[in-house]
Amino acid sequence: MPTDPSDDILWRPPDVLRDTCQLSEFAAFVRGRGVDLAGFAGRLPRDDFPDEPAHRYAALHAWSVGESEAFWRLFAEWAGVDLSAAAEVVVGGIEDARWFPGARVNYAGTVLARAPEDEEQAALICAGEAKEPYEVSWRRLRAEVARLQGLLRDAGVRRGDRVVGYLPNTEHAVVCFLATAGLGAVWSCCSPDFGPEAVRERFAQIEPRVLIACRAYRYGGKLHDRTEVVERLADGLPLTLRVLVDTEGQGSLADWTDYTRGEGEPAGTPAVVEVDFDHPLWILFSSGTTGAPKAIVHGHGGCLLEHLKYLTLQADVRPRERFFWFTTTGWMMWNFLQASLLVGAVPVLYDGSPGHPDLGALWRLAARLPIHHFGTSAPFVHACMRGGLDLRSLGLSELRSVGSTGAPLSSEGFDWVYGRLRENLWLASMSGGTDVCTAFVGGNPWTPVRRGVIQGRALGCDLIAGDVNGEPVVGEVGELLVRQPMPSMPIRFWNDEAGDRRHESYFADVPGAWRHGDWITIDPAGGVIIHGRSDATLNRQGVRIGTAEIYRVVDGFAEVADALIVNYVTPQGRDEMPLFVKLAPGAALDEALTRDLRRAIRVEASPRHVPTRIEAVGDIPYTLSGKRLEAPVKRLFAGEPLARVAKLGALRNPDALREFARLAAERAR
Repeated sequence: MPTDPSDDILWRPPDVLRDTCQLSEFAAFVRGRGVDLAGFAGRLPRDDFPDEPAHRYAALHAWSVGESEAFWRLFAEWAGVDLSAAAEVVVGGIEDARWFPGARVNYAGTVLARAPEDEEQAALICAGEAKEPYEVSWRRLRAEVARLQGLLRDAGVRRGDRVVGYLPNTEHAVVCFLATAGLGAVWSCCSPDFGPEAVRERFAQIEPRVLIACRAYRYGGKLHDRTEVVERLADGLPLTLRVLVDTEGQGSLADWTDYTRGEGEPAGTPAVVEVDFDHPLWILFSSGTTGAPKAIVHGHGGCLLEHLKYLTLQADVRPRERFFWFTTTGWMMWNFLQASLLVGAVPVLYDGSPGHPDLGALWRLAARLPIHHFGTSAPFVHACMRGGLDLRSLGLSELRSVGSTGAPLSSEGFDWVYGRLRENLWLASMSGGTDVCTAFVGGNPWTPVRRGVIQGRALGCDLIAGDVNGEPVVGEVGELLVRQPMPSMPIRFWNDEAGDRRHESYFADVPGAWRHGDWITIDPAGGVIIHGRSDATLNRQGVRIGTAEIYRVVDGFAEVADALIVNYVTPQGRDEMPLFVKLAPGAALDEALTRDLRRAIRVEASPRHVPTRIEAVGDIPYTLSGKRLEAPVKRLFAGEPLARVAKLGALRNPDALREFARLAAERAR
């Protein structure tokens, strides 16, 4: 970490952005309501904030957590969410908090109420591998929501019933979600690349009344037929209605209702049922690699406030801007993508592979539309970097920001964005999780972007790096802990009435705090570095090492397409830390590459970071939601059998983990 944070500044917000952004509007609003932000600034150590805007943001953040109830009450008012019926902001502590009791809201109703007067304006833009981009107008979106609500009501769907989707990232998923949530029913969705067992394990838990599914999806230039999967899935669920969305022209199925039924009839008005602030909105699922996926229930009001907060104050997304994030419907970033409707932006939905026909496809789409906010995963940025893409000639002049999440973005990834994409660009790396369906840390339009560092903690999020006693540390690696409730923390897990599983997941290890399971560093200037999952932490001679520290080095090698590192003790008591690499096409793990990798890790990290061995593998195993399987691989090499460390049906590429099981068995001989 540099002594002077200004040494690594890659971008400073221009004055016009700092002066006109929504964060500045909100700060002026709260000052107008008598909030003394200058008083909070006076409590901060000025020497730690060499950049004035960073000091201003730190003061605003300090107020947002120091007077949390005032922050959320004023933010709701500023954002136009009427919560005046609630006498209190939050009741209870971090584990049992109830937000705005007595308030009535509807997430979908808020979306629909913010439609522009001109209903011919685009509500959505849809694109994909095999289709030209096209717009879905607000008039059409509202009509389709109302029409689908008619199908749901005819099937007896009422408030609290579950409606599930097995759908690609097209307008149909957005329509289905809005129709479901508008009625006060509960939405959940899996992407059609999920296998039958993975989907069944998720949906069977919540006993849906309606399944809305497609027969096929397109990815990587191929059409993948899922007819057998959806038929088996439907037969195993307690459904009163099954709806088929024919996205690829395959026709209908017997005993299924056509999604387009009623199309062409006079359009109705979407129904909006007001519900309690904490009424279930959707159910998201954990990866489920080692046990039954956790069915995480989020409420209408909590997600409404958190999404509005992040999109306006942290990301400065504005009405009519085109907002893109590459995601499938099975990742929480899909929920975040459609949330841009709340601020009047136009979500850009992409159906297909980000690498087909090549890694430049999505960037060309961004230039063509154009896209104003482009979101992706850190592995995609690293793939573009390793692939040698230089996109400066695309003319991405309308692109305001690039968002990155899903894994830590390396310093070299930052360099690629500013060196090969565009210099004058806001790179807003962020980190959060399915558990809260928002970000704990991310961007803001006041402070500079520094190489390899997330700009800071999100407003209203009382996050610290905690030591072994749960006390905050600065400039040191610690556990990501949240000390006060956030509105979008799960209201419960499904079928966890006593709350035992929820307690064990977040609150059992550090009393009075949410433990998320990441190692982080908060530097003196307020920036945040994510070091990786704490359950995959490397421990060499008593020193904790985050896996991201090693991936940052390895990602700089064009010869390496992907990597995974684990640290374990063998049954014989040996300490091992192997690095497994998936090689790029045409590359070989020869003596020179092995030597260069070890040298780079030693120099750029430390001698303790150097792996005990480097091995080439055919592939790196991932969950369906795109997480490396470090902990299961670690357990394989520690002697546990494959059947106990992971469920293959919950993996994106199960053969990759089978290869690691064979390697572990060979090592044990």
